[in-house]
Amino acid sequence: MWNPLSWVMEAAALMAIAMAHGGGKRGDYQDFVGIIILLIINSTISFIEENNAGNAAAALMARLAPKAKVLRDGKWSEEDASVLVPGDIVSIKLGDIIPADARLLEGDPLKIDQSALTGESLPVTKHPGEGVYSGSTCKQGEIEAVVIATGVHTFFGKAAHLVENTTHVGHFQQVLTSIGNFCICSIAIGMIIEIIVIYGVHGYGYRNGIDNLLVLLIGGIPIVMPTVLSVTMAIGSHKLSQQGAITKRMTAIEEMAGMDVLCSDKTGTLTLNKLTVDKEMIEVFAKGVGKDLVVLMAARASRMENQDAIDCAIVSMLADPKEARAGIKEVHFLPFNPTDKRTALTYIDGAGNMHRVSKGAPEQILNLAQNKAEIERKVHAMIDKFAERGLRSLGIARQEVPEGSKESAGGPWEFVALLPLFDPPRHDSAETIRRALDLGVSVKMITGDQLAIGKETGRRLGMGTNI
Repeated sequence: MWNPLSWVMEAAALMAIAMAHGGGKRGDYQDFVGIIILLIINSTISFIEENNAGNAAAALMARLAPKAKVLRDGKWSEEDASVLVPGDIVSIKLGDIIPADARLLEGDPLKIDQSALTGESLPVTKHPGEGVYSGSTCKQGEIEAVVIATGVHTFFGKAAHLVENTTHVGHFQQVLTSIGNFCICSIAIGMIIEIIVIYGVHGYGYRNGIDNLLVLLIGGIPIVMPTVLSVTMAIGSHKLSQQGAITKRMTAIEEMAGMDVLCSDKTGTLTLNKLTVDKEMIEVFAKGVGKDLVVLMAARASRMENQDAIDCAIVSMLADPKEARAGIKEVHFLPFNPTDKRTALTYIDGAGNMHRVSKGAPEQILNLAQNKAEIERKVHAMIDKFAERGLRSLGIARQEVPEGSKESAGGPWEFVALLPLFDPPRHDSAETIRRALDLGVSVKMITGDQLAIGKETGRRLGMGTNI
């Protein structure tokens, strides 16, 4: 009820109720009731819609609120992240959302997905003593950490607080305010002229003059406009909610309709925030090996449970994840570690022969290979080519193990292939951008990711590479 149009309506309502006393007229009660009903309808619709939106947003936030495994009084217990205080010791393991800003204690390095904060689509390695941010996700490893900041004092909280405290007045609100101010000024000028004419020139009675002023006051403003706008925007809000969108302020619907530049986050919005292998771009170096076999080898060198982001990306390339272990007997699995920077599987095939297959950092895999001298330049050229397009490289190698024991060194390693890894665009992103451009909306991509990755995403989405 707090805007220029409502003020004029409220003033008219007060005049109407004041006029109902004396003069023997009953019509002013009807004017008062009519104006109050319109005000209440308008305010009720706005309140209900924005309250529903607030409840929906609160329900989403409650669903996202992380739990934390915290050490208190010498015992580990699971608590809501909201009760953490600086100095608490928390446990972080694979899949956990970091509940507060914390500093890592002693242990092995972690791989942390910070994409929600920084826009980097690839996980970063965090070593003991380094800080991790609230809202990021642990992709590999397990360690304890000490909480150093919570709530609005966290990196994430400071950003959210800046957004929440913005006092920007939208274009739609400005238009409504302008209409209200114009009406108020027009009515004020009209009432001054009318007072001069009625009382000064014609010398009418007090009551007749007030009646005319009330007519001017009510007639000079579009009384039903706020109600019509509220109903229209409420319908729009319902239609958006059916598509999973929450409108916290109803005026945002009109703001969106007047938009001419759309700024979109990249990671997780334009893209899936999920690493995948670009099968068409796999570069094979071993003779007689197809791309399907390369993917199968990489999947065999991946964990089937407790997977990291790369394991998950490779195994999901298979039609059925069970194919990775079908027809073979697993003998030994070497998990990823920061020193070797590779994983390896020793297995026995259906014919009873033992093999070993490994995947990892291309440089480490290349150092294993017997044919390194022959292919080194070509491999490095391919890695550079992938890097220019924002693709991360993964090397694959294989080895025969004639002695038939997991401890045996085996025969020479053969460098098999390079796999390009990328965070792909969502299936509907390119079409959505094309439609926005057709409607005259310019789409801008905002990301904290590497320049090459940003350019590759722009190229695939038809946005160009002018970053």
